[in-house]
Amino acid sequence: MLDKVIVGSEEWCSFPSLGIPVIKARVDSGAKTSALHATNITPFEKNGENWVKFDINPIQNNLKAVIHCETPLIDKRVVKSSSGYREQRYVIKTPLEIGGSTWEVELTLTNRDSMGFRMLLGREAMSGRILVDPEQKYLLGQPTSEKIKEYYYSDEPSKKGLRIGLLASNPELYSNKRIMEAGEMRGHEMHFLNLKYCYMKLDADTPEIHYRGGRVLNDFDAVIPRIRPSMTYYGCALTRQFEALKVFALNNSAAISQSRDKLFSLQLLLNNGVDIPTTGFANSPLDTNDLIKMVGGSPLIVKLLEGTQGKGVVLAETKKAAESVINAFKSLNANILVQEFIKEANGKDLRLFVVDGKVVAAMQREALPGEFRANIHLGGTASVVKVTSEEKKIAIKAAKAMNLKVAGVDIIRSSKGPLLLEVNSSPGLEGIEGATQKDIAGEMIKAIEKNFKWK
Repeated sequence: MLDKVIVGSEEWCSFPSLGIPVIKARVDSGAKTSALHATNITPFEKNGENWVKFDINPIQNNLKAVIHCETPLIDKRVVKSSSGYREQRYVIKTPLEIGGSTWEVELTLTNRDSMGFRMLLGREAMSGRILVDPEQKYLLGQPTSEKIKEYYYSDEPSKKGLRIGLLASNPELYSNKRIMEAGEMRGHEMHFLNLKYCYMKLDADTPEIHYRGGRVLNDFDAVIPRIRPSMTYYGCALTRQFEALKVFALNNSAAISQSRDKLFSLQLLLNNGVDIPTTGFANSPLDTNDLIKMVGGSPLIVKLLEGTQGKGVVLAETKKAAESVINAFKSLNANILVQEFIKEANGKDLRLFVVDGKVVAAMQREALPGEFRANIHLGGTASVVKVTSEEKKIAIKAAKAMNLKVAGVDIIRSSKGPLLLEVNSSPGLEGIEGATQKDIAGEMIKAIEKNFKWK
């Protein structure tokens, strides 16, 4: 009978074979599998066997310490994360050392940036070896900060990076945390700039942007605007001010503001030869009948021009329902589009993520049963999908037509071929990074580096 190790709800452990001397783990008997934080996960072949390489920042909120790992790959598995995402993860087997004992454990590799711990120890790895006292922490001791420094910090001077500002509203958002991390990992000086705290001086000779407290923000190399729809007007004005100061904007103000005008976007895309579902737009409710007929009758989709994340999108299944919805929106003086309903899409659409003229990742979003909107925010699930070269071409063409360096392009598969639904200038990263395991935030930083020919 093995002597079981008694541990608290948080403990330090190590993975000698991966070259990780210490890492803090959350001990969670409620989770079946164990998970290790990993970025830049890349499978490859070595001596005819499947291997995987990945990077890890073993210390939370510290991106300077990076360990490059490679190890045999034992499996690929779909895991449901605590936030409800189904994601495909690579699985490895490696010795775990904790409290003087060592044994082999299975770990899934995933980006755990939005979690409090770089490592999650699940019950399969603990079975027969560990007893948990959930009231306690660090029963096996903690490394001193000197020891951590000795393990993880070298005295080599690092190359001076670019000064990059992330222009957004919520620093806790997964996408924003990932972009900050990706920039720091690549050696840049990252600053989170809350849109609401910025104000500007319009002046022909000395234009300026100030930040709460009076700090002047004129010395940035680049900004990454991530502007929520409610802040479009002010966010674009700020981005324009940065551009006047010769600061490179990853998505420029003109591209963002036209992407927020859904009708103008669709007209622009059609002019550039991108197919969309048949769409109607009217100002007066008097022509409702002809409008419905124009897009092929019911069922049809009614969209508020100002809606986002699937809000303000209604499926009208009968002509009567369509009339009611259109007239209700019109009585509120709302601008609406009516669009043919693509039944054969079956509640699925594709999100292609374009960075700097390349499709860097793609996922399929599938609506909940009985729901036709596949948005992740509405409980849709994300999965990896193989997109066709035609779909890739459409996404690249759409981003180019909108003049966006970074775009989330939504495409629906119809019996007439792929059709474009919309182009998003601040696409979220959580669903697509989770589903595809791709470092999309890193690709965005690389696009800025390319602009500066920064190596």
